[in-house]
Amino acid sequence: MREIDYTGYFWQDEKVRLRAIQEEDWENVYLGGFDTPARVLLECAVELPPTITGAKKFVEDNADFSSTNKRIMFTIENLEGESIGGINLNSIDERNGTFSIGIVIDKEYRGKGYGTSAMKILLKYAFLERRLNKFNDYVLEGNKGSEKMMRKLGCVQEGVRRQVVYINGKYLDFIMFGMTKDEFIKKLEEES
Repeated sequence: MREIDYTGYFWQDEKVRLRAIQEEDWENVYLGGFDTPARVLLECAVELPPTITGAKKFVEDNADFSSTNKRIMFTIENLEGESIGGINLNSIDERNGTFSIGIVIDKEYRGKGYGTSAMKILLKYAFLERRLNKFNDYVLEGNKGSEKMMRKLGCVQEGVRRQVVYINGKYLDFIMFGMTKDEFIKKLEEES
């Protein structure tokens, strides 16, 4: 195959590129399952131990945007082509124009701005291509990295849902965040 020219490619910025989940991604999914702290923050539960079969099934169910669970699933890779995490557009309500995003960055790549870059790409798609109007999400209490990222993106803390998740013997809160399309556009203009 010829080399791909990514100049002006919508699905990347100066740090990351989003692409479809591919068959070979099963190993990263499997290895990511051993990062219990990250999985707890993402799934709000302690999961059963990961399995190779489960990782392969996840990839099979979501490869090439084939998901039937109303999620648009992407692999995040750095510009060298290394898989560094995953992101998805979910909870899409076309009638009301609302949506959410789930994201996980592999341990060795956290704190370097990759998550913020991937979020900006997917927010741009949701707001400017899908014509959605409101991003709604929550951060599990104690997830300082995601809380910082939400604020950096320009999200507004809209409230706290108290003691809604039970994990490892404790009840934890959801910190609710949101951002409108107009707020996103204003933030883009301020940054350029």
